Parts: sequence; structure tokens; C-alpha cells
Amino acid sequence: MSARQRTHAAVAFLNWLTAHDLTLETCQQADLDRWLTDDLATYRQTAGHFIRWACTNKLTTVHVPAVRWNGPTQPLDDEHRWHTAHRLLHDDTLKPEVRLAGLLLLLYAQGRSAIHRLTTEDVEAGTQDVRLHLGDAPVQLPEPVAQLARTVAANRKGQATIGALAPSPWLFPGGQPGRPISTTQLTQRLNNLGIRPNQARSTALFQLATEIPARTLGIHTDVAVAWQRLSAGDWATYAAEVSQRARPT
Repeated sequence: MSARQRTHAAVAFLNWLTAHDLTLETCQQADLDRWLTDDLATYRQTAGHFIRWACTNKLTTVHVPAVRWNGPTQPLDDEHRWHTAHRLLHDDTLKPEVRLAGLLLLLYAQGRSAIHRLTTEDVEAGTQDVRLHLGDAPVQLPEPVAQLARTVAANRKGQATIGALAPSPWLFPGGQPGRPISTTQLTQRLNNLGIRPNQARSTALFQLATEIPARTLGIHTDVAVAWQRLSAGDWATYAAEVSQRARPT
């Protein structure tokens, strides 16, 4: 999570306090509970970092506990994941950049922070295939994902690209010059398609943990090992199978 997001979250919480004639000092736990359930409040989850910092430094008495996630506690909706992925693969009425971002999440378990940092240099578009750098080694994209990546790389759109003197290096440009799309805006676009990034990524991770080594997807080793154990997958088997494949001449 970026420092920019946390700053926006802190400002949003302080503005909410001001709008309700409150300060950090006068805010009570009941007020915080109201903030956490207020549909009009923004950055509610991210603001927890600022609130815990303020509590630690005795600027407030309220507290938001940090929740450690230890894996899925209920069946994951893989059917919904594939239904949504099928729509993104074939629905030409949707914007290519939104389709690509959604597919990277649904098929490759890429988080919002990883997607919004992708640059045009991460896309290797050759005459025969398209490879995308997600981890240590580029991943070859199948069609029609490959064509989507070509289209997005060649026709990047965003407010920051309008009138820019130089092309934006970001695969998903944002609304500010030289900046990629924010994770908040990316989340909103995915939500509009019925995709809940956290749940969708969890489903994808659970499936991919049985099939693909984490390094190819840029997933942290500790996270990958935890998911591998949960899903009972074995990457040693995957590595052995890959080593036995016939090498191209």
C-alpha cells in the first residue's frame, strides 16, 4: 500500500471528523464505529493505519485492530471467477484497459498495487506472441489476452495523457501527469464489473497455488507457500514436469 493512499485515507478521516464537529482527541469509539459503517466515508480500511498510529502516539483513544488474514474460511467462488473472466475475454463493449486489468487479477492473481505499477516496458509484443513481466520471468499471454495487451499498450488512455509532451510509461495511466491509475480508481472500475478484487484474487491464488511457481507471477514467497499448503499443491511436481518438456530447436 502506497504512502499516498495512506495520506489520502488520513485526510479523509480527519475531514469526516471535522464535518461531524469532532477531533482526534474528542473522537470516541462509538464515533469511529459510525465512521466505519458510514457508506459515504472513503478509505475506511486504509485509514486504519493512521488511526493505529494516532492511538500509539496518544493522539486519540480509539483503535482499529489490524486483522491478520490466514487463508480462506469459506468455499471460494471459482465458478463466478470463470464466468467473469469469460465475459472480459469476449465482451468487446467493455474498455480494453478494464478488461485487461480484470483478467490480470482473475487469471494471474495480480493485486491492484501490482497492476497499477505495470509499464509499457513490461509488455514484450513480438510478431508471434506477447509476453508480460509479472515476476522473475515473462509470462506468455494466450489469445485473446495477448491482443488486449497489445491494444492497451498501443492506445493508452487517461487524463494525464491528454496534451502530454511525452508518452506515458504506464500501461494504465492515471489522472495526474507522470502517475499511473490509482488503486482506488482501479478498484472502482473493477467493482463496476462486479469484481471484488480481494475475493477474486483469493480465488485465483487458491487455484494457481496448485499449478504455477510464485516467482513467475511476482507473488511473495511467504504468501505463495501459505497458499500452496492451503490448496495442497506441489510446485516441485510442476518443476519436474517443466524440466521434462521437449526444448524447442
